[in-house]
Amino acid sequence: MEKENYLGVDVCKTDMEGVLDEIDEIVRERRPSFIVAINPEKIMKAIKDEKLKNLLNSAAIQIADGVGVVIASKLKGGKIKSRVTGIDLMQNICKRSAEKGYRVFLLGAKPGVAERAAEILRERYKGINIVGIRDGYFKDENELLGYIEDKNPDVMFVAMGSPAQELFITRNMDRLKIPVSMGVGGSYDVICGNIPRAPKWMCSMGLEWLFRLIKEPWRYKRMMVLPLFFVKVLFNKDKS
Repeated sequence: MEKENYLGVDVCKTDMEGVLDEIDEIVRERRPSFIVAINPEKIMKAIKDEKLKNLLNSAAIQIADGVGVVIASKLKGGKIKSRVTGIDLMQNICKRSAEKGYRVFLLGAKPGVAERAAEILRERYKGINIVGIRDGYFKDENELLGYIEDKNPDVMFVAMGSPAQELFITRNMDRLKIPVSMGVGGSYDVICGNIPRAPKWMCSMGLEWLFRLIKEPWRYKRMMVLPLFFVKVLFNKDKS
């Protein structure tokens, strides 16, 4: 996929439909790959952490999850026109999986959360084949990997928080050989209604960050990374 680079971190140029088409191709080829969501906060962390940067860049697909990345692309004359948020991509993959018969595995979150998310996804996307569910509080990783292998999924969602979920995926890709793996953070909780999502009008305007700030005002320090990100992008001499 064509990508732009911001402060050393790759981001795919494509929109939601383009990502879904690429996922179809990956499943068809049985090519073990993973998807990672990119936002300004993650990019700023990667500047100081070479291992994190390499981890992010090793993904087959880096979606522009943060509106700040879209703005940065516009500032630099890039071609990223819209966000591809993690939660929306997960749900669209589930819809595509129901249509095409992909086998789906849900891993992570607190006990009971993934099970409830699976119930909701089965109601929402008729025919989706969720072949396995395990929470994130496993004690024996080798036993877990054997269980996942037995289920032979085409798609695995991992809800462990970043970068733990991406590290779990990458260290086990060779063994599991799952075509599509994606870290989804708190998406199961959002699907279950445990974590409220911004109204649709705020999402469409890229104002989810404002909604979260209103709900969790202590996050303001994390939001302060945005101005610094834009300054670094504008004055970065490397081409995107």
